[in-house]
Amino acid sequence: MNKPVRVRRLNDAEGRELQRIVRRGGKSDRSIVKWRRAMVVLASAGGNDVAVIARLVQTSPDRVREMIHRFNDLGMRSLDPQWAGGRPRQITTTDRALIVKTATTRPRKLGRPFTHWSIRKLADYLAAKKGRKVRIGRERLRQILNAEGITFQRTKTWKESPDPLKEPKLARIEWLLEHARDRTFAFDEFGPLTIKPVGGTTWAPQGHPVRLRANYHKPHGSRQFYAWYSIGADRLDGNLEPCKGSTTTLRGDPSDPSQHSRRRDDPRHLGQPQPAQEPRRARLV
Repeated sequence: MNKPVRVRRLNDAEGRELQRIVRRGGKSDRSIVKWRRAMVVLASAGGNDVAVIARLVQTSPDRVREMIHRFNDLGMRSLDPQWAGGRPRQITTTDRALIVKTATTRPRKLGRPFTHWSIRKLADYLAAKKGRKVRIGRERLRQILNAEGITFQRTKTWKESPDPLKEPKLARIEWLLEHARDRTFAFDEFGPLTIKPVGGTTWAPQGHPVRLRANYHKPHGSRQFYAWYSIGADRLDGNLEPCKGSTTTLRGDPSDPSQHSRRRDDPRHLGQPQPAQEPRRARLV
């Protein structure tokens, strides 16, 4: 059930000013409009619902809701009429809210046999839906959506781990970060890495740009980068390996500080091919 529309809590100054406007009444067209709006605000602050207030000031419930929303947004400034040329508005604030809510709802949830709204389909649905109907042209509908910050976008995917031990593992990580930072590290691998030409800029005769030869062949192969980040030491280190696998993954031991200098002098950091070596067991936490 939707929450009833009601004016926000009035402060003392607003209450006194509203009572003064209501008691003085309206002597001109401008003051009559201000008096009716003040009546609506005071009646809503007194706990009356929209239907009762609409009968009190002889207007529609939608107009009463619009006055209340406008006062909640602008305060006392909303009481002053701001007339402009042209015919009265046909799309009220409630209609705009309904348009935005419908546009941001998946069509299948509303019983429509398609996956996304177009401007034409949205306008047709608003004009033929059950309950409150909004008859609006396509261009005006596009303008309202643009003014409300609603744009046509591609949907984004998201995923969540299906691991049943996700929470215990996260708790273990949090414990390690708090009690064993010197023994905690993060690991990741990135690749394959290849050397390829990157276009730049230079001066050349018009219509004759300098061209770089593409590398369709990889005579030197590619490399995999393995990186370790030590939480306690706040240090990032890694190796460049000719291929990936369990041997290259366990080749370095990030939990051993003595390995840092050895990896720094290791030509594998330069990506040079190395003879096969026996893997060493890494101490994992």
